[in-house]
Amino acid sequence: MEENINRSFDCQLRKIVYSPLSQPCPARSSGGRSCCKSRQKILPRPLALLMFRAYKSTSSSIFITLVERKALSLGGAKKLMKQSQMLIPTLREMPSDAQVISHALMVRAGYVRQVTSGVYSYLPLANRVIEKFKTIMREEFDKIGAVEMLAPALLTADLWKESGRYDTYGEDLYKLKNRDQAEFILGPTHEETFTTLVRDSVKSYKQLPMNLYQIQAKYRDEKRPRNGLLRTREFIMKDGYSFHANYDSLDDTYEDYRKAYEAIFTRAGLDFKGIIGDGGAMGGKDSQEFMAVTPDRTDINHWVVLDKSINSLEEIPEDVMAQIKDELNNWLVSGEDIIAYSDQSNYAANLEMATSLYKPSQAVTTQEEVTKVQTPDCKTIDDVAAFLKVDEGQTIKTLFFMADDQPVVALLVGNDQVNDVKLKNYLGADFLEPANEDQAKATFGAKFGSLGPVGLPDEVIIIADRKVQDLANAVVGANEDGYHLTGVNPGRDFTPKDYVDIREVKEGEPSPDGQGALKFARGIEIGHIFKLGTRYSESMGANILDENGRSTPIIMGCYGIGVSRILSAVIEQHARLFVNKTPKGAYRFSWGINFPKELAPFDVHLITVNTKDQAAQDLTAQLEGQLTGAGYQVLTDDRNERVGSKFSDSDLIGLPIRVTVGKKAAENIVEVKIKATGDTIEVNAQNLLETLPILTKES
Repeated sequence: MEENINRSFDCQLRKIVYSPLSQPCPARSSGGRSCCKSRQKILPRPLALLMFRAYKSTSSSIFITLVERKALSLGGAKKLMKQSQMLIPTLREMPSDAQVISHALMVRAGYVRQVTSGVYSYLPLANRVIEKFKTIMREEFDKIGAVEMLAPALLTADLWKESGRYDTYGEDLYKLKNRDQAEFILGPTHEETFTTLVRDSVKSYKQLPMNLYQIQAKYRDEKRPRNGLLRTREFIMKDGYSFHANYDSLDDTYEDYRKAYEAIFTRAGLDFKGIIGDGGAMGGKDSQEFMAVTPDRTDINHWVVLDKSINSLEEIPEDVMAQIKDELNNWLVSGEDIIAYSDQSNYAANLEMATSLYKPSQAVTTQEEVTKVQTPDCKTIDDVAAFLKVDEGQTIKTLFFMADDQPVVALLVGNDQVNDVKLKNYLGADFLEPANEDQAKATFGAKFGSLGPVGLPDEVIIIADRKVQDLANAVVGANEDGYHLTGVNPGRDFTPKDYVDIREVKEGEPSPDGQGALKFARGIEIGHIFKLGTRYSESMGANILDENGRSTPIIMGCYGIGVSRILSAVIEQHARLFVNKTPKGAYRFSWGINFPKELAPFDVHLITVNTKDQAAQDLTAQLEGQLTGAGYQVLTDDRNERVGSKFSDSDLIGLPIRVTVGKKAAENIVEVKIKATGDTIEVNAQNLLETLPILTKES
């Protein structure tokens, strides 16, 4: 009995690692009956021999698990997955607390479940998507020589105190103490940790460049977690750090990462833009953000997928189309950032960093005398302009800030809005907060609404937007409640420290490159790359000896991808309203996901309509073997559920291909539906493998 078991196992193992021509079946060659129906070489022969030697020294039950895993990792036979055995808790209705469609569908389709506010469990489907995305990242990072490692999430606070970020990062930083009252943090990012590792290990320029990354859970104590995985307290992130002896080397690696990110997001099926970004709390100098563009709610062709029962959108009655539009508008437009981009060039920037074309005024105007005028009950630019009967563009708005306890005045023309990020970056401040009315009264002698730049104390820094220098005979606050000054001229009546771009651009303004106009779109940040320079190496003493033997700070780059929010971004872009017409002529629509092929949890959703039909069961088993043998990952819906429930769950889950084994199973006929287009076709099971590449290519 034991001999037969070993012989059978030997045969199965050889079937995995050897081709028919490389070795005969051991059972057949020893005179017994072969248990091999087919053999296929999956592992290289040297590796196969090594595995056989290992097999001889361990138990077959343990070793076969190792072999199966290795075969799977090399693209060999795929393990079958039954839906009845998976945790996919779909819901009949959208969750009531969801405001964006990606959050709603992730919960309803059984991808995630909230554990507590801002903390989620990634259920099997979501985990498969994330693991596939990790694989894409690793493949692209291998190409640029990035090396994966893993650092702890629990970090000593000493590292952050050394860099200075412990006190400046803000309230989002998780701070805790152990039983010995030693201070720790939960890492939101790991610049300090990696800098310390390299500082303690690398001493010479000859050991650089070095390019390291990790994929790990991060922590941020968000005040108001929201929108599913887009704003959470625990999130999965890929963070990479490069170390260099000179800036040319940093530039090369930065460019490598830029190209790698573009390849990663393209493979993931995302519509994205690489834009000029802000380094923020990371301390970066040059930086580029990668934003997944949120689709416009008015683009019906993007959102609607028609069933075979409907030929075109024009067939849909007006009242039904109105309901579809209402359903689309019921969901908030996702994306925490606004992208400003040119409609005629490649210019694109985060609104925080965007600028527009500025041409200094060449007008020559006779300067008037300064006159104080009464402006009762005028608190806004519009109030003052209307009362004095002047254009709002002839007024100067005075805003008062405290930058690291330093009083700062920002001047803008009319109703232009200050861009806090631009102002903070120009000042190089850790903290920039609007001053309160008590601080304004103490500095200006007046309340908000009457503040102006004339006659301010010397300790107040005045920063004016570029457009302010073009004004002549402007209207400003008189620093006396209820009064303003007219005839005020920059340079004569007040002198700013500098004229810089500190305003927020407006849609329709000319692009800064002179090509086209600026348009706005919502975006989800999915990646960010920074040139950190020596920000961390100088503060933490990470130095090397250069080629002349002199000690010099290591130059750094930082490269992040929000791995868990990729799931939100993909669903936000690939959510669809599936519309069908019933046999009685009623129009129905429901939400579902149309996953891109590279990230879909499985390639094929194989649905058995009647699990009690033996012909259907046999055909399902046959198709499972054919599809997995051809390299497809298959989720088989073997549940004893109503067919309507199975189809509804299939639309929610969003696999690219649905194969239905239904009433024609005895005739060897199945129905194939391509999710992206809604196209449906009946196919003979024998021709399925030849048909699928044609159908999916067309989609």
